[in-house]
Amino acid sequence: MKYVVEALRRKEAQEKLPVIRMEIDYELVTLFDAMKADDKVMIIKAKERLEVLRKQMLQIDNEQV
Repeated sequence: MKYVVEALRRKEAQEKLPVIRMEIDYELVTLFDAMKADDKVMIIKAKERLEVLRKQMLQIDNEQV
């Protein structure tokens, strides 16, 4: 049973990766636009969101090992 649960978790993580990558791409575009507009608040928000997404991606990578 333990192996089944682990396999399900790995599968869920694999399904989340493309979504996280899309969110990272979107936030990078947002950051770029904020930098062009010199919008300090949006720059900070985009960086914070990117950091959260980066941690999620690293967590998924660590679970797969």
